[in-house]
Amino acid sequence: MGSGRYHSDDRFPRRRSFCSQTPEQPAKIPPVNPFEAELDRRLSGLHQEGLYRQLRRINSAQSPHLQTAESTLLNFASNDYLGLANHPALKLAAIHAVESFGAGSGASRLLCGSLAPFHQLEESLASFKGTEAALTFSSGYTAALGSITAIAGKNDILILDKLVHACIVDAARLSGARLRIFAHNDPADLEHKLQWAQQQQARTASTRILVITESVFSMDGDTAPLREIIALKDKYGAWLMVDEAHATGLYGERRRGLAEELGVSEGIELQMGTLGKSLGAGGGFVCGSRRLVDFLVNRARSFIFSTAPVPAAAAAATEAIAIVQSGQGADLRRRLFERIAQFRSDLGLSKPVYPGAILPLIVGDETKALAAAHRLREAGFLAPAIRYPSVARGAARLRITLTAGHTATEVGQLCAALRTLGLDGYSQP
Repeated sequence: MGSGRYHSDDRFPRRRSFCSQTPEQPAKIPPVNPFEAELDRRLSGLHQEGLYRQLRRINSAQSPHLQTAESTLLNFASNDYLGLANHPALKLAAIHAVESFGAGSGASRLLCGSLAPFHQLEESLASFKGTEAALTFSSGYTAALGSITAIAGKNDILILDKLVHACIVDAARLSGARLRIFAHNDPADLEHKLQWAQQQQARTASTRILVITESVFSMDGDTAPLREIIALKDKYGAWLMVDEAHATGLYGERRRGLAEELGVSEGIELQMGTLGKSLGAGGGFVCGSRRLVDFLVNRARSFIFSTAPVPAAAAAATEAIAIVQSGQGADLRRRLFERIAQFRSDLGLSKPVYPGAILPLIVGDETKALAAAHRLREAGFLAPAIRYPSVARGAARLRITLTAGHTATEVGQLCAALRTLGLDGYSQP
């Protein structure tokens, strides 16, 4: 008999060996903690609403042709309107900047010095936009965040167009100012809001009023009535900020933007834009008076507390500005607007006063928009479904964008695919 150190089965080693060959019990799955369970619940909700998003890996440079792991797609989703993102001159400028100034900036520009490429870029931007000065940020988002929260505070009033970009909405909320929204591109409703704001101003002398709009709207592609807006802001003693992100490089004799096209640049206190659309690089900027820029350097938190962008991006953007203002830039714009006219003509779309490169086809239902984008992708075209919160619920769409890099044949192929798939019947805003 045993000493008691073993269980009864331990007296039968052969039997124990036999038993060890029986299938093992399934491994216990650790319980999902409350945080992960909540994420699962929220992700499931996004799936059910047709609002789930995921990253799509691209294995090629930004251009009209994108290489994925599975196929090559004709790219009708980019904001690279003039086709500069993969331009040899921009790449060479970036390489030279890396060789001279390294890969990174080290810290914020106020902390360890402001590298020369940023000063060169800001001088070029100010000259290009016809303003006294310019200040660059790491993105258009941080340009809006820094400038709006620096200018407006809890005693002030911000009046926004209903369809301004999310970065403007977020900055307005963060500023602590009182917010009012005017109906999209509706001067009459803007005046109603300005009348209310003027009454509030009469009660508190320190209150300032800032109106904010885009010149070309990022999801609908339509243009703001800047002349009427400027007349109203002057009438009621307000200031005006205009985001020219989707207009810079495309409008005006010098391709400065819609404000130049309309001859109203001097009536705008703050001009905002990005370096990552028509200029093909990356970052954001604010242009205006020297006093404005000096103030933002001291008060724009997203500038003060951010590591400066990489020198290569600044150098590439400076080169892009030179190209946009050159004969080559004029030729690229002409080619782009030829493609826009072709697309509108092929699909029987009306021609607006200021046609743009953003051509949305409204589907409505989010799930149907996803299905339409999937059908296009299967046919070899990238034209993403834009859904809430990028647009209002029930206003999902295919956001098609054209660039100077597209050929007439490629645009014709897209139009033919839209007709074949029955997607040409969707309305425009």
